Amino acid sequence: MKALAIVRVNLLRLLRDRVAVFFVFVFPVILILMLGAAFGGGFRPKLGVVDSDPGPYTRDLVRDIAGDSVDVIAYDDTATLESAVERGLVEGGLVVPADHDERLRVGDAEVHFIAQPDDVAGALRTEVEAAVGRQAALAGAARAVAREVGSFDRAAEVASRVRLLAPVVDVDVEGGPERDVTGRFDIGAATQLVLFTFVNSLAGSVALIQTRSFGVSRRMLGTPTTARTVVVGETAGRFAVALLQGLFIIGAAAILFGVRWGDPVAAAALIVVFALVSTGAATLAGSWLSNEQQAGALTPLGLALAALGGCMVPLEVFSPAMRTIAHVTPHAWAVEGFTKVMRTGAGVTEVLPQLGALLAFAAVLLAAASLRLRRAVLS
Repeated sequence: MKALAIVRVNLLRLLRDRVAVFFVFVFPVILILMLGAAFGGGFRPKLGVVDSDPGPYTRDLVRDIAGDSVDVIAYDDTATLESAVERGLVEGGLVVPADHDERLRVGDAEVHFIAQPDDVAGALRTEVEAAVGRQAALAGAARAVAREVGSFDRAAEVASRVRLLAPVVDVDVEGGPERDVTGRFDIGAATQLVLFTFVNSLAGSVALIQTRSFGVSRRMLGTPTTARTVVVGETAGRFAVALLQGLFIIGAAAILFGVRWGDPVAAAALIVVFALVSTGAATLAGSWLSNEQQAGALTPLGLALAALGGCMVPLEVFSPAMRTIAHVTPHAWAVEGFTKVMRTGAGVTEVLPQLGALLAFAAVLLAAASLRLRRAVLS
């Protein structure tokens, strides 16, 4: 009961602090709205294309790839395109030889795809291969018809018309997860949940510093209260604040912006485990630092970790090396988990790697924080 009383005091101190209330309840909603309005139209990968002497079939191929989901950017030569791919200016590159149309007529056409080894490039390559396959099938049919009509171009026109007249078969898939069904505010809400849960938890460590510096902890020990109770109560208080932050963002985003959080069990597991991570970091900082001025440096540190962990720039656009480095932060694991749950309908089983990594972070931080806080309380 005494530990619960400490938790209650921590929550009341949060709710009575107007600055804290703004950053916990108001600012996250504003950012979710701004991110959704600015970037919520959906991520469209960019494909750089080199086609030095485009004929009609080359233009048809590029037009087919672009469609409604890919932005095509023209480049003058292969070297410039390769540099753009390496620098991340485009997610992939396509080099169409100058004699593509002539080689397509004889069945010897070949294009070259350039990309970094990542998920976005893989999806883009699938789009390119599908378009190339459609053109190759059309060319094959045209070559067969050309034997009768004597002209490949005329046969290709006939084959195109026949393809348009072919019946379309719709396939309904039942029982599998829907893919990439996120709304314009969904991923922004997930990243802001991770960012603010961690950053506001670190900022809340000031309350623990004040409790020690004002002698509240010593006075509690002067009553029939053990150091263990104080440690449990203060740690649980930090956890209550972190969990309140996460639950508020989940509820507000769902009600105000229609955000779909996916499988409720998987989403709940992720927020609880990440709240434990945030609790460990905040308790460790609050028990280690000696004054509020030192604690002021925690907010920039939290923002830097959030940026590295994919809360400000999507992990998909990171280079492979940077994506590996990002996973030294708990943020990257949490963002990855929420992305899987919200985009693909993943359940708890599918996000077990992310939950396991976050539990490891939480275990280390909470163990270190408990030992340090007990020493600080008794000193």
